Amino acid sequence: MQRDAFSQCHPLTNFLYFLGVIGFSVVIQHPAYLSAGAVGAAVYSLLLYGRPGWGRILGLVPLFVVLSGLNPLFNHYGQGVLFTVFGKPYTWEALAYGMTIAGMFVVMLLWFGCYSRVLTSDKFICLFGRLIPALSLLLVMILRLIPSLTRKARQIAGARMCIGKGVAEGASWKEKISAGMHVLSALTDWALEGSIVTADSMRARGYGGIRRTSFQIYRLTGRDIGLIAWMAVLAAGVIGAGGTGAAFTPVLRIDRPTWGLAAYCLFLLIPPAMQLKEAVQWRISISRI
Repeated sequence: MQRDAFSQCHPLTNFLYFLGVIGFSVVIQHPAYLSAGAVGAAVYSLLLYGRPGWGRILGLVPLFVVLSGLNPLFNHYGQGVLFTVFGKPYTWEALAYGMTIAGMFVVMLLWFGCYSRVLTSDKFICLFGRLIPALSLLLVMILRLIPSLTRKARQIAGARMCIGKGVAEGASWKEKISAGMHVLSALTDWALEGSIVTADSMRARGYGGIRRTSFQIYRLTGRDIGLIAWMAVLAAGVIGAGGTGAAFTPVLRIDRPTWGLAAYCLFLLIPPAMQLKEAVQWRISISRI
């Protein structure tokens, strides 16, 4: 994992940033804002994942194309008929709306990928551990369940391969299904046993008996307060500037972007700008040695 300057901020700063970018991505359907959100999410994803991030981004391109093309096959509203499919009109308005929905879906996937890297379980517990201790613990356990099961499944499959019970090259579908069922059975036994051990451990440590204390390594600094204030100003600019409307039926109508788009771009570029500033400061420090 790449460490960036924004990831080292207070969890509240990280949470408010992702709340803003994800919220705007869901609410605003304007193509210009969606395009800016896609670029911002892709840039930050590359900053966090490095070179493997290109695979994640390029893998979403076919998904965008498929989702965009499917919508006009089921929704035939609009006046700009491009061609007909099985006697049904394939309209430009339906295609534009399909591209918008597909863009929102892709942008959400990119932002949630960044969210999972930045707002880790310890940061989530830091934010909500005192407010909703049971729910925050439950959410953290759910979020770590899939990665944990994936790693354990690889270990089980590798162990079976070492003792000669793995799937051989050129095996039939029946053999592959049988091997997969054995891995799933072992994985289920491990998960159930682990849940019992976890429950016994929590009971032995007195979880839920008395009000517990918590230790936090995160401190809200002046930089965090400044970033939160700056994000609030930019978010207010996006909301107050207008020019974010887009209608697709019965006629395609898209508002002309205002200066709110510039505020939105500045909001998106907060993590890359912080990383660029840190890199410049590092270069200057090295040059003075």
